Amino acid sequence: MKYPFILFATHNDGKVREVADILRTFPHAFRSLNQVAPHLKAPSETGTTYRENAWIKAKAALPLGYPVLADDSGLEVEALGGAPGVHSAYFAGPEADSRANNLKLLEAMKGVPWEKRQARYVAFVLLALPDGRSYEFTGTCRGYILEEPRGAEGFGYDPLFYVPLLGKTFAEAGPRLKRRLSHRARALRPLLPLIPDLVTLGEDGRGAFPPS
Repeated sequence: MKYPFILFATHNDGKVREVADILRTFPHAFRSLNQVAPHLKAPSETGTTYRENAWIKAKAALPLGYPVLADDSGLEVEALGGAPGVHSAYFAGPEADSRANNLKLLEAMKGVPWEKRQARYVAFVLLALPDGRSYEFTGTCRGYILEEPRGAEGFGYDPLFYVPLLGKTFAEAGPRLKRRLSHRARALRPLLPLIPDLVTLGEDGRGAFPPS
């Protein structure tokens, strides 16, 4: 069975733009909750792992009747014992934004020497189908935490996350460079071969319906 689109179980517009860019071969194959069910309340992410949180999001959206893409990701800093990890989005509190989270991370890392500022981004991606099938993928990207933010692109901890292979932070790199190495890109790419069997594509092969 094919569907008009795959539902991305998030209200995070930054994630939506990033996923659409990574999976640009099929830019019209995905819709967000903002487009399909804007009033569907995001479930509480009470899981202790990225996988558990992704499944919580997927199960909340599956009753809408579409294949659901759900993910969870976090920043793991070695000097902080892997924190903030699954709590990355709310590191500075339940109402925290990216600026507050970044400020708390900088405070926690104050005085830590460069060689001990290693960190990694982790992404867990889940594709759950209404018929009960599911596919799971994980991606990581290693880097260092800077002592001050650099760059205006990206979101979350991107201004502090320096990637040696790029010689830049993710916030400086821009989407083209980021999608080469990002944790989310590495987790999402294995989905590409699955999309033609799930989504009714248009004549151009790019997805039947452009985003509304």
